Amino acid sequence: MGEILGIGVTHYPQLAHNDEYMSGALRRVLRDPGLPEEYKDPSNWSEALRREYGDYEGKASAQRHRAELLSHFRKTREIIDEFAPDFIVIWGDDQYENFKEDVVPPFAVLAYDQFEVRPWQHRSFFGPNVWGEPDDKTFVFNGHRAGAKRLASGLIETGFDVAYAYQPLHQDLGHAFLNPALYLDYDRRGFDHPMVPVAVNCYGRRLITQTGGLPDLTSPATEGQLDPPSAQPWRCFDLGAATARVLADSPYKVVLMASSSWSHSFLSPRTHWIEPDVEADRRLYDALASGDYLVWRNTPLTSMEASGQQEMLNWQCLMGAMNELGRKPTESVFIENHALASNKCFGVWRA
Repeated sequence: MGEILGIGVTHYPQLAHNDEYMSGALRRVLRDPGLPEEYKDPSNWSEALRREYGDYEGKASAQRHRAELLSHFRKTREIIDEFAPDFIVIWGDDQYENFKEDVVPPFAVLAYDQFEVRPWQHRSFFGPNVWGEPDDKTFVFNGHRAGAKRLASGLIETGFDVAYAYQPLHQDLGHAFLNPALYLDYDRRGFDHPMVPVAVNCYGRRLITQTGGLPDLTSPATEGQLDPPSAQPWRCFDLGAATARVLADSPYKVVLMASSSWSHSFLSPRTHWIEPDVEADRRLYDALASGDYLVWRNTPLTSMEASGQQEMLNWQCLMGAMNELGRKPTESVFIENHALASNKCFGVWRA
C-alpha cells in the first residue's frame, strides 16, 4: 500500500524577484484606463489596502511578506525531506505556457523523465531574480514516468479521461510546477525529489482570451469572446479523491501537492480588480482548517471566478484527496494580503 503526505503551497511569481515588484499587479491595474476613477482613489479603498500600499508602494509590506513565505517554505522542505517521497504529484495551473490554442486539456498528467528549464529567459518583465542567476541559468529536475503512468492509467480506468504527455508542447515546465521547486530550494541546496505535474486548466474562460494574465479593463472580453470554462470545482475535487485512491493502492510514497496562491486581485471583479477577496478566501480556509471539505466541493465555479479564485481549483484537487483519506490538516496557515496580488495558504496533512 502506498503512503501519502498532503502539502499545500503557493507558486507566487513575485517571490522570485525583488521586493519592489510584489505590488506590480496593483500598479498595472491602477494604470489601466478602463479602471473606474473611483477605484483609483485610495480614499475608496479598504483600510488594509491603504495601509499596505501606502508603505512605500507596498515595498515594506513585501519585505515582511517574503520573510513569512520563506519561513513556511523552509519548514515545508524539511517535512518533505523527512518523508522522502518517491515522487511529488503537483496540481498546478498551466497559464498559457505549455497548452495554448492548439490544445487545452482540462487535466493532463506530465509523464516526463526529466525537466530542463531556464526560468529567467521568460521573466524579464518582473525584473532580475533575487538569486542573481544569469538569464541562461539551467535547472534540471527529475520526473517519474512510471509513477505518472500508474496515476494516468488508474484515473482513466476510474472514469477520468485525463490527457497525458511524454514531452512538452511549448514549454518544459510551467511556473505553477517550477516555482515550488525553486522556492523549496530557496537556499540552493538542490532539489532532487522527482515531480509528476498534473496540469489543471484553472483559467478556463480567460485562458486564451487573457493569455493567462491580467485583464484589459479598457476593452473587456465579451461573453462571445470568452473561452470554454474550466472543469467544475466538484470535478476537480473528485479527481483528487480518485488520485488518492489510485496512489494509496500503489507501492509508492507520494506527496500530493496543491500549488497556487488563493484569490487574485486582478482576476476579481467582486473587489474591483484591486485587492484579493479576503472574505471568500477566509470562508474556504475555515472549511479547510476544520476538515469540512464539502464546503469546497459545493462552491460553484461562478462564485470562484467572481472572487478571482480560479487557481484554487488546484486546491480543490487536494481537498478531494484529503477528504478521501479522512484527514484534517496537521498544520495550516492563512496569510492575508491586500496590496501584493493574492492571499496565500500553506498546509500539511500527515498520515
